[in-house]
Amino acid sequence: MIKLLSPENWKDYELLDSGNFEKLERFGSQVLIRPEPQAVWDKSLAAEEWAARAQAIFRKEKNDPEKGKWILKKGCREQWQIGYSYKKMNLKLRLGLTSFRHIGVFPEQGDNWDFIYDRISAMKTNRPKVLNLFAYTGGASLAACAAGAEVVHVDSVKPVITWARENMELSGLDGIRWVVEDALKFVKREVRRGNSYQGIILDPPAYGRGADGEKWVLEEHINEMIKQCSELLDEHENFLIMSLYSMGFSSLIGENLIRSAFGNRETLESGELFLADNFGKKLPLGTVLRF
Repeated sequence: MIKLLSPENWKDYELLDSGNFEKLERFGSQVLIRPEPQAVWDKSLAAEEWAARAQAIFRKEKNDPEKGKWILKKGCREQWQIGYSYKKMNLKLRLGLTSFRHIGVFPEQGDNWDFIYDRISAMKTNRPKVLNLFAYTGGASLAACAAGAEVVHVDSVKPVITWARENMELSGLDGIRWVVEDALKFVKREVRRGNSYQGIILDPPAYGRGADGEKWVLEEHINEMIKQCSELLDEHENFLIMSLYSMGFSSLIGENLIRSAFGNRETLESGELFLADNFGKKLPLGTVLRF
């Protein structure tokens, strides 16, 4: 089933406008302009209004499109906090202006955080185990922890793990296990050990490097990763979420991967994550598969 999934519980985030390969966003009290390769349409607001509203603008380097620098107005903070609430879940996230244009949160993932919280809350298993792979700054880990799960958070970048731990402490949570390692290597070892999890979350990049320089290429490794995860997922109570951000990957590819490894799941949802700006334009931000 193909559908659109957009988060509804953000008070501290707003996509003000999008277009001309950029997006104008409000994160709490600060408004930013960031590049957005899929915003191929025209902006709704005038360029002068974008410039007047924004407190920081990201500009890409000519020689390296993945890196760049922020142009800050007076009074703009390089680090600040926002919140996210759903039912009894109240998360706090520290944001920061990085040289890779990311700031520590992907707002479109809010819908998945709600899904995680609801699935864990409904489980009969006492203290379900959840594995979060390519876990970044930990929004999904925090959602699972807030719902009462025992969480293993895996990422290959140590500073990102430190950032995630800070978010856990800001949110008044505790008990997440932090693992700095290549995700595929960790999963293979868990399979050999005979471990299992009630929930698995995957948010793999298109390209990446493991903690020891291992090379990750989405189209080359995702099939093996999914098959390994099928060995780890508990047979009785379980959920799985896989987000794919590569522009060439449709949700149909994800469906084929999931059904090949896990069989036909009646509860499988497949769709497109998006954020709608204040003028109704829907900005696609990857595909998601979950059951």
